[in-house]
Amino acid sequence: MTKIDYGVNLFQSGFNCAQSVFSSFSEDYGLDTVTACKISGGLGSGARAAELCGAVSGAILVIGLKYGQGAADDADAKQKCNAETEEFIRLFREANGDVTCRGLLDYDVMTKEGRENAVAKGLFRIKCKDFVVSAISILIKMGY
Repeated sequence: MTKIDYGVNLFQSGFNCAQSVFSSFSEDYGLDTVTACKISGGLGSGARAAELCGAVSGAILVIGLKYGQGAADDADAKQKCNAETEEFIRLFREANGDVTCRGLLDYDVMTKEGRENAVAKGLFRIKCKDFVVSAISILIKMGY
């Protein structure tokens, strides 16, 4: 099963976008999928605020697992992680037009009306799945 298939299966089974992206890569970097799902659990729907897309947040967690700074004096790791994060965000924005949940869905899903409209149009099921695929695809292209 490919990482994309794995992430889509997670998403369609009820995990959020961040969990689906992060867990698709977590074992590659020494973190089991159950723990990865727990860590990223609160990041769906733009960290519950329609802000940074959960698929983007999940991808940033993957970047941190691979390149993150583990010691205060490891400036090289910090620089590499920051550069990789910036590149991912640039590529995701280029591919999808935005990096915020609100901007990607064209609704503020933190309002009752915005959430009802997004649900009625199937945006979580359709568009969010596409953002999971996009985030995973970009990470793969970046060498993760």
